[in-house]
Amino acid sequence: MSKNDDLTVRNFGCRLNALDGDHIRDAATKAGLAQATIINSCAVTSEAVRQARQAVRKAAKAKPETPIIVTGCAAQTDGDAFAAMPEVSQVLGNEEKFLAASYVSQNTHQAETLENTKALQVSDIMEITRAVPRSNVPQQSRARAFVQVQTGCDHRCTFCIIPFGRGNSRSTPITEVVKNCQTLVSSGHREIVLTGVDITSWGGDLEGHEQDGLGALVSTILENTPALERLRLSSVDAVELDAKLLERVILDERVMPHLHLSLQAGDNMILKRMKRRHTREDAITFCREMKAKRPDMVFGADIIAGFPTETDAMFENSLRLVKECQIVWLHVFPFSPRPDTPAARMPQLSSETIRERARLLRAAGDKVRQEWLETQIGTTVKGLIEKPGQARSETFAMIDFSDEQQETMPIGEIYNFDITGHDGTKLIGKRLA
Repeated sequence: MSKNDDLTVRNFGCRLNALDGDHIRDAATKAGLAQATIINSCAVTSEAVRQARQAVRKAAKAKPETPIIVTGCAAQTDGDAFAAMPEVSQVLGNEEKFLAASYVSQNTHQAETLENTKALQVSDIMEITRAVPRSNVPQQSRARAFVQVQTGCDHRCTFCIIPFGRGNSRSTPITEVVKNCQTLVSSGHREIVLTGVDITSWGGDLEGHEQDGLGALVSTILENTPALERLRLSSVDAVELDAKLLERVILDERVMPHLHLSLQAGDNMILKRMKRRHTREDAITFCREMKAKRPDMVFGADIIAGFPTETDAMFENSLRLVKECQIVWLHVFPFSPRPDTPAARMPQLSSETIRERARLLRAAGDKVRQEWLETQIGTTVKGLIEKPGQARSETFAMIDFSDEQQETMPIGEIYNFDITGHDGTKLIGKRLA
């Protein structure tokens, strides 16, 4: 959540949405909007949409005279439903939310004119063919800075509504990405996270870069930003990592030894019905080879519990994949049908089965994580301070520590920590002098 006077932006969902929130606040401020609650929504699950609607109602109850604007992916895919909510003043699509002009009608809002100022501004996102350059925004509140390298997705996984919220894949030009990285490093950031919807598709729509791949972008960033100490990738498709990117990940210590993989399932038939582009064997081979070439590599992954038609045997394949790939940072998504997606028309599992499978997956992930945390006791790791008493390791683990001077330790600085234990989810360490 970010605030400017009485201007509040609430971000739901992914890192890209969090970065979008900074640009939303900037656009609204330029429009002179000083009083509003902006809900930057997510549509990846029905639960995410429910949370956005709940946030609208809570905001209206807390500040009944403050206009409420809904934007983001859920607004893009289901704008009419949000516009029908009596608490909502305005609904903006995923392109409109970046335009200062979109917020002008709200900057003199009064409670009695709520209905008169309501507007639905949601254009056809599929008509957008190029990423719109946006000036960098300060990220002082963030220890790890985010840089968008692309948005949208050209794939059509059968469960996913996000392409209809974000559009087709559109890459940020390489010069703009590098300039943003350089600006952030100059302002004091020591770690940058490359974000997007499908970052391994970067370059495919850019003239002169169609064959380059994400590796070319990562190499250019590292070569032209020598002061950058830590570069991290957000979610990636393992089968789409190009040779140059793999070389950088394996050999360059500035690229963090942490990859979050978009696996989604561990059974080949389910992967086929999802229209994924890899097999369970591809995932297992990739993880084993990466660990062999860079032993400190740690994996995160997304797995969906209870995809339509998933049998007990198919689920067992996903359950075993967590251990076979050594997924330390597992994100489990109970399946929820999204409107107008092919998976919504497939035979559905019961909610009880979905919940139980999600529970079993989380338990498997907890076991792998705790086993890995045990291996870290007695080691010395580098941690980037995210808040007093907490630092982020290169492998994405949170380190809890106590230090008499922690309140004066600058956010974003990097220190060495001796790891003395863990609590099942986080490491426990002691800062070295």
